[in-house]
Amino acid sequence: MQRYLFNFYLAIEGINANKLRSFLTALGIIFGVAAVIAMLAIGSGAKQAILEQMKLIGTNNIVLTAKMPGEDGEGEEEGEAEGQAVGNQKEKKPFSPGLTLEDLATLETIIPNVESVSPEIVLPTNVIQSAQLQKAKCIGVNNDFFELNQLDLESGEYFHKTHLDGGKPVCIIGKNIQLKFFKDQNPIGQQIKCGNTWLRVIGVLLKRQASKESLDNLGIRDYNSDVYVPVKTSLLRFKNRAKIGKDRIARNNRRNSGEQENYHQLDRAVIRVGDSKQMKATAAVMARILKRRHNDIIDFEIEVPELLLEQEQKTQDTFNLVLAVIAGISLLVGGIGIMNIMLASVLERIKEIGVRRSLGANRKDIILQFLFEAVIISLLGGIIGVAVGILSAKAIASSADIPTVVSAWSIILSFGVAATIGLIFGLFPARKAAMQDPIKALRSD
Repeated sequence: MQRYLFNFYLAIEGINANKLRSFLTALGIIFGVAAVIAMLAIGSGAKQAILEQMKLIGTNNIVLTAKMPGEDGEGEEEGEAEGQAVGNQKEKKPFSPGLTLEDLATLETIIPNVESVSPEIVLPTNVIQSAQLQKAKCIGVNNDFFELNQLDLESGEYFHKTHLDGGKPVCIIGKNIQLKFFKDQNPIGQQIKCGNTWLRVIGVLLKRQASKESLDNLGIRDYNSDVYVPVKTSLLRFKNRAKIGKDRIARNNRRNSGEQENYHQLDRAVIRVGDSKQMKATAAVMARILKRRHNDIIDFEIEVPELLLEQEQKTQDTFNLVLAVIAGISLLVGGIGIMNIMLASVLERIKEIGVRRSLGANRKDIILQFLFEAVIISLLGGIIGVAVGILSAKAIASSADIPTVVSAWSIILSFGVAATIGLIFGLFPARKAAMQDPIKALRSD
């Protein structure tokens, strides 16, 4: 052990005697390790962002969204094709009832793979309580909505069967609504006014933490700022756009004249399926059923967010692999730099090697001295590189608005790689130094 320590001290003295050269030798490792830390931080940040998005949308979910015919060019062509008549005059376009609760009941009955269905009716409204007013959205939902979106209650209770079936004037509020209107009091059992309807608060949602970027990317609302009522309450006490009446007939006439007006009873629905392998097939069957029920008018859109996010994650993994290869090449170049400088150092210190051999040092001692020098330079470069990499990751996150996460394992990996590079690329110069003939070494100038 004493012999090892003595060779270690000699290696430190050699580094101190040539500080500038040692620093230049470590530059390759510094930049290589910094690149590894920064690249892994970007990859981990992107992965975490995708996992957060997966948590927001839930798993095995299919999103069904109502839209107006021809919004993306679909449905318009079919309507025009069916509307051709003699003399190039168009007949009235086929009538679509829009996205309704009956559609969801049909899907749930016909498709055995469907586990739960969550309809959503989104109605912009004014929320009033204690002489305070705030614009918000009143959302008609059932209890499956809270389960599918992983929304827990902070206090109170979910809707009862009597609330859901009888159209009772009750609501569950988001955390931001509570902080706005019931900051210093318990909102459970109190009244809040949405539009012209008074509702009794029966529950408060636990605050959902989500970045604005995630909400925008997924096209979902901020759940903390909404008021939730049973679906039938929304239809009976607020607005039922599917109700047949003079307004509905006038709406259809306006649609035939080219005007667009929302006629869907539901704005959105989330459908959970049991088998994730059948999601694409289930979505295709849903599209065919809805198209037939809507008289071949494509006034809906079906998305499978989980599959889109999985594809995004695969793309991100490929990108991370490319970044890792680039960072690995930087470390490789740094290791080659260490080997080159150490070989040059051996040629400069031939006389020193000869003196040590003449005083009793064997080849193993010479190998250990130069090997220790290479490893110490690599580790020092690794320490500085980790600091530079962390600072670079923070700079990237703040300047480019890219999420970065510096993990402990990436730091450990960088240290391990730096030490390994010093060991591998320092071994050849150390052996070359040890193989020097001591007599020829003492003769050199």
